[in-house]
Amino acid sequence: MKKANVLTIILSCISFLGFAQQADTPPVGNNIQALKIAFVTKELALTPDEAQKFWPVYYNYLGEVKKARQERKVDVLIFEESVLNIRKKYKNDFKKILNTDERVNKVLSIDRDFNNVLKKELQKRMQNRNKRKDLN
Repeated sequence: MKKANVLTIILSCISFLGFAQQADTPPVGNNIQALKIAFVTKELALTPDEAQKFWPVYYNYLGEVKKARQERKVDVLIFEESVLNIRKKYKNDFKKILNTDERVNKVLSIDRDFNNVLKKELQKRMQNRNKRKDLN
């Protein structure tokens, strides 16, 4: 089982690197991206075949959301409406890959979940750093 998880993560990372280069976007926070890939892969329980199909669609989805954020950052409601339309557009694509509504819904909230995990980890590290400073 561990071998399958490791293999899935490795394949996902390779897919990510290949598609990140195709998108002509410079890699930002490679460590964070690798953590996100591992998190998403684990949370969605992606098989290697699903991962190969999932990542290109997911990065296109994220690209459209990012573009909507940049174009509509002045009006929050228009941005949220745009994101809703993007989610509706990609829902069927994700369903074809992931097969269940539960997993598709998880995709649509996974960025928030990952950001919460990341935020908690950063807070924990800051507290530990502060404790070490206080001891010295």
